[in-house]
Amino acid sequence: MCAGCGVPGAGCCAACTAEFARPSRVVRGPTADVAVYALGRYDGAARRLVLAFKERGRRDLAPSLGRVLAEALPYLPEVRPDRDGVLWLVPAPSRRSASRVRGGPHVLRLARACAARLVSAGNQVAIAPALRLTRGARDAVGLNHSQRAANLAGRVRLDPCGLPPPGTPVVLLDDVVTTGATAAACIQVLGDGGFPVSAVLALTATG
Repeated sequence: MCAGCGVPGAGCCAACTAEFARPSRVVRGPTADVAVYALGRYDGAARRLVLAFKERGRRDLAPSLGRVLAEALPYLPEVRPDRDGVLWLVPAPSRRSASRVRGGPHVLRLARACAARLVSAGNQVAIAPALRLTRGARDAVGLNHSQRAANLAGRVRLDPCGLPPPGTPVVLLDDVVTTGATAAACIQVLGDGGFPVSAVLALTATG
């Protein structure tokens, strides 16, 4: 059954998949120096699909959602591979407690589905789970930008076990862009570590 509209059949029907159009630029103050894109508004069927995948155990949606991300990446002019022609994807981190409930980091699962689609099309792709959230970060639902920024301050860290080679340009993937605070924190930490973020791509954006 489609998680977006309830029609019998595929987990994400063609009509609901169409909610994720070509990437559109999202303007968020704290991420002004890096291009941020989203495929749709966090509303209607797109929102229901993201929530079903993220919060309601619909892991079967990963291939469909990963596919729309993979199809969008060639349209991002800022995206570039490393010197060996490999495109590196970094999933936005999740709180450990949330990941336990969701059966693992959901954006990492999304990145893997996206990478698999790109590889099947002949691209060289690698995933770098380079970021982690330390303890103390709380659920950001309902927080405004300043509250989200304070919630993340000092809590987004590089994970030594998931880093790409030094100097590698990366694309940050996420499910929803709200105030831009999460993207900004991730961009800052990655950049400070020597991993420039060429672009941010999310399934949806609020507003």
